[in-house]
Amino acid sequence: MSRLRRLLLLGAAAALATPALASSRRVLVTMTDGPFYPPRAWRAAWSDQDADLSRVQRGGRVLQARGEHLGLELKLADTAGRVIDGAEVEIWQCDTLATYRHPDVPAPPGSFDEGFQGFGAARSGAQGLARLRTIKPVPYPGRTPHIHVKLRHASFGELSSQLFVAGEPGNARDFLWRALAPQDRGGLEMQLQPAAPDSGLRWTARHTLVVPA
Repeated sequence: MSRLRRLLLLGAAAALATPALASSRRVLVTMTDGPFYPPRAWRAAWSDQDADLSRVQRGGRVLQARGEHLGLELKLADTAGRVIDGAEVEIWQCDTLATYRHPDVPAPPGSFDEGFQGFGAARSGAQGLARLRTIKPVPYPGRTPHIHVKLRHASFGELSSQLFVAGEPGNARDFLWRALAPQDRGGLEMQLQPAAPDSGLRWTARHTLVVPA
């Protein structure tokens, strides 16, 4: 067997052994922030708004979110294939009680999950990766499960969109999903995979977000 053939076979084997990030070559479809993006001034009063939405530190206690915990890894790359480091990545979503954390949403005791942060942020590293921990999104009246995402970087400015769960039956009934061109849906579909038993997670998702070059 020639040296070149051996190298090609080794490269193919390595590609199969490494989980690939779901991706699309098309630029991320932008969407509005929606009514539940928490204002920055309101968030400033929060004691906990890091990249882990699945736990909240309050009064010396650590509260765990209800629901199925999800490890979310987002890779930012432009249409030329260059990774984007130093980008701010924000996500927000409702909790398992279908409640958003927002100043306009009434929050009497018992109406929301006190262990779910609701909003979180991370920054992409040298490989363009931003890692967050949250819960598998759940539906609320009129909407299929989704996670809102906002990206900021000097190279492309600010973009907002939504991430959907691939294969979710409710997608076909969701007005925003139906409005997407079929060729654009792959860029917004998270492929959930079962997490390792000792990870403390139920699911993982690795997804590439494509931004303008």
